[in-house]
Amino acid sequence: MAEVALNNNIVYLHGDLDLKIIEARSLPNMDLVSERFRRLCTVFDVCRKPFAPPHHGNHKHHHKIITSDPYVIVCLAGARVARTRIINNSQNPVWNENFKIPLAHPVSQVEFEVKDNDMFGADLIGVASVHAKRIASGELIEEWIPVIGPNGKPHKPDSALRLRISFTPCCANPIYQKGISENYALKESYFPLRHGSKVTLYQDAHLDEEMMPDIGLDEKRHYEHEKCWEDICHAILEAHHMVYIVGWSIYHKVKLVREPTKPLPLGGDLTLGELLKYKSQEGVRVLLLVWDDKTSHSKFFINTTGVMDTHDEETRRYFKHSSVTCVLAPRYASILVQFRETNYYSIQVVGTIYTHHQKCVIVDTQGPGNNRKITSFLGGLDLCDGRYDTPEHRLFRDLNTVFKDDYHNPTFAPGTKAPRQPWHDLHCKIEGPAAYDVLTNFEQRWRKATKWSELGQRFKRISHWHDDALLKIERISWIISPSDTIPDDHPSLWVSEEDDPENWHVQVFRSIDSGSLKGFPKTAHEAEQQNLVCAKNLVIDRSIQMAYIQAIRSAQNFIYTLNQYFLGSSYAWPSYKNAGQTMQTMYEIIAREIKAAQLENAHPTDY
Repeated sequence: MAEVALNNNIVYLHGDLDLKIIEARSLPNMDLVSERFRRLCTVFDVCRKPFAPPHHGNHKHHHKIITSDPYVIVCLAGARVARTRIINNSQNPVWNENFKIPLAHPVSQVEFEVKDNDMFGADLIGVASVHAKRIASGELIEEWIPVIGPNGKPHKPDSALRLRISFTPCCANPIYQKGISENYALKESYFPLRHGSKVTLYQDAHLDEEMMPDIGLDEKRHYEHEKCWEDICHAILEAHHMVYIVGWSIYHKVKLVREPTKPLPLGGDLTLGELLKYKSQEGVRVLLLVWDDKTSHSKFFINTTGVMDTHDEETRRYFKHSSVTCVLAPRYASILVQFRETNYYSIQVVGTIYTHHQKCVIVDTQGPGNNRKITSFLGGLDLCDGRYDTPEHRLFRDLNTVFKDDYHNPTFAPGTKAPRQPWHDLHCKIEGPAAYDVLTNFEQRWRKATKWSELGQRFKRISHWHDDALLKIERISWIISPSDTIPDDHPSLWVSEEDDPENWHVQVFRSIDSGSLKGFPKTAHEAEQQNLVCAKNLVIDRSIQMAYIQAIRSAQNFIYTLNQYFLGSSYAWPSYKNAGQTMQTMYEIIAREIKAAQLENAHPTDY
């Protein structure tokens, strides 16, 4: 909907903005220093190539003009919601980029900031604005919008930005009216919906079935509570060709199975590190992709654990001289792509704090007949210390048996043995076509993985030694996989039929950019065809964000949210600009709702 607020200039845009940024014309040359230097050199005729013959007659010689490198940022009351790629050396750039932008913003106008990408930052060329009331009316806007400079006037009389804009309120969009149906899918996703799959859901790393509730299903069936780490251990032990693991933290000392519920094959009682070495010695390709915590170090006989205590350097050293390949992947890449507008401090902050929080195990498992297939585990559980727990959440019991040498509780000082920090999280196992999408994600990230030299972070060299580590499973005839002749969702990849009550339709989402993987297209047109978006020099997969928005907007009866971190935006709250006001504002909102509902014996802190 598009609701007009008390302020007649403010409109609440709640819906989808379909935007095409086509081109700009007559932009100014913002690179004046470079241009003046070029002109100075031209006066003395020093810009010609050495020993180049002089030009005679009427032959025209054109020098390459150094001018602006424009791009456009879409802003709503200061919130940046989209950004085009950079067009180098152009005062009449052509982008032809399409955006679908979900909006829930009270604004008076939508602003299009035209900027010049420069070596030492971005300069504002000007702003083109469209009134929110006009957008909310639903009319199709396709015209040239004047670009107004910082001084309130156009740089040139005809400086303008050509746009195509249409707005669809949520209440008028049929996608959000049908709820979560059987064939529900997100169209704006890199990985499409897959059929014929099977999903196993896990609660915590382990559980005791006797403690779990009996959940009835259709046809008088009952839900079977599975054990996550035990299933992962069995899958690794039964792998014939490959074990790929990606995680925020992977610790070689943890034991996956501590309270077995079924007989363990040979090697099942080993630690994770011993187990992976055991499999690699059998000829299985074992690859680990671990987040590189930049505060941990292992250089010149100086070892530091790091702020996050992920054991990344310790795990790397453990596998260093084995047939297991362990690569530490930093989170710098996307920032380094744009280093010209980012200071050194920001690069260090991002590299130290942020990570791709992917936790996946990909193995080959038994398929139909004598064939093998790909099975993927993914979710919220890292294979590291402190993650083994059950719904019982034992804090003081079994410390010398089940939880021996596995204590992680940063709340207490080092050396403390109890209480344990309880850990509740969800995980799943995917079989079928969607499992190969998880494999594709790993392969794309692996190819981008880099190795930083011991001399410092500014000297980066690509690690060619691991480029051929990935198996070409399409060349192994007995591993069922997509290929040039088998589409990604072909029935030969299915593990269940459409009429099977255990059949799942699965779609994989992620949040990642071309700075952290290899395989995204280079052009904006190709990126758009693959449901990716461009932002300056990056190509971005934002399918997690779009999936959340579509699911919430499609909800018909309830919205349940369970997450380790929930950083809700306070953008629309009156005090959102004041630091430290978020919790106070939440408190006031809850208190107001309790009062309106006339709830007795209720207090905001209860919620």
